[in-house]
Amino acid sequence: MKSSFPQVILDALTPHRIFARLNIASKMLLGYTILVVFTIVVVVYVLISLQRLNSMNRDVVKIDVQVQESADKMLDALLAQDTYEKRYLILRREDIRDLFWKRSEELDAMITDLKSLPGQEDLQLGKLEKLHRQYSDIFTTEMKLIARGNIAEAAVISNGELKKNFEQLLSDLRSMSAGAKQSQNRKMKSMSHLSSSAFTTTAVLCILDIVLGVLAGLVVTRHISSSINKLREATNHIAEGNFNYDPQIDTKDEIGNLSAAFLAMGKRLAKLEEMYLDASPLTRLPGGIAIENALKRRFESRQPFAFCVIDLDNFKAFNDHYGYAHGNEVIKETARIIEVAAKAKGLPEDFIGHVGGDDFVVITTPEYMRMISSEIIQQFDERVPYFYDEEDRKNGFIFGKNRQGEEMTYPLMTISIAIVTNEQRALTNPLEASEIAAELKDYAKTIAKSVYVVDKRRTA
Repeated sequence: MKSSFPQVILDALTPHRIFARLNIASKMLLGYTILVVFTIVVVVYVLISLQRLNSMNRDVVKIDVQVQESADKMLDALLAQDTYEKRYLILRREDIRDLFWKRSEELDAMITDLKSLPGQEDLQLGKLEKLHRQYSDIFTTEMKLIARGNIAEAAVISNGELKKNFEQLLSDLRSMSAGAKQSQNRKMKSMSHLSSSAFTTTAVLCILDIVLGVLAGLVVTRHISSSINKLREATNHIAEGNFNYDPQIDTKDEIGNLSAAFLAMGKRLAKLEEMYLDASPLTRLPGGIAIENALKRRFESRQPFAFCVIDLDNFKAFNDHYGYAHGNEVIKETARIIEVAAKAKGLPEDFIGHVGGDDFVVITTPEYMRMISSEIIQQFDERVPYFYDEEDRKNGFIFGKNRQGEEMTYPLMTISIAIVTNEQRALTNPLEASEIAAELKDYAKTIAKSVYVVDKRRTA
């Protein structure tokens, strides 16, 4: 669409380089020397609108998204507790009971984290905490009955009072997750509406200013309204799911800052959408696409990084012997071990991904790769044996068939970690890093214990 003659004239008269360095108040002061009062009204309205948009943006990224992620993780922890409770009622094993309390501690910790968020009174975290405390107390009662041999009474509690409490907790957590998603959508729509409203009102004020006949006011109006148009268009694009849209506002004023905030929000939303669509349904960890993109970003940054590829040894034999349901529990427990280890021993920006099956990835820095790997190995070797029956655990192996159908023994599962870094060796692309990691992993799997190996070869 061609610009009209007046617009061409205004563009020619507009000192773009000067305006790019001025904030809105300075532009107004420069352009509306005669209409001071009217100018203040315009500036105040625009600033308030921009502040509200910035505030909504912060709420979406720092509150709603975090609440939704925490609610989903708490759902996983609660469902795991329910599984361990049913297994404990049947098997009455202490390791299953310990896993129940481990998930309970994780859920309580997430509730505590949510309490630190601002403006979370509507989440009813106190009610949720009370219900979970009751859930734990009921399980304690069930444990005592089992210890006394009153299995029938324990089963009644499990299928009655405990089940009712569990279903209420499940319902509340699902409502919390859905509420966070609705709040996020509502705020996105409000941001679009607010941006459009700000543009319309500012345009009306600018037209009134033009009527007053101040040419400088026309120039300022043209500059500001074009930026707001771009923001309105950016809001619509983001609302439609085009998170990578760039409004191309190069000014250093409030609108330029808001444009930068829009870009940051879009990248964050795109990353969350990518993680959601690509995530493993079993572990909820980012999948192959997200892993590849994370590795590409590390290459582009040219900073030292450590690419850790994690694989379970003898997992197929376990899966064939005990069934896929038990295999899935091992996969989920491994994911939790890796997440907790990376959080405890690594950096907040470390990346954790699930390639699929029993393959995982951690991207960290060389400084922390050994501590994270050692923690993963220690926790894995402590917990995984309890997924075996007591007899198999004592024997240290299980029976299974190889690809040729021959009966043979398989040791208990171990974990192998292959670490590739660019600290001493120049790597050119993610594919090269993956190939080196695969080679190291094959070597690590020849060692009959949990181990991590680091590529120490240097660039020639």
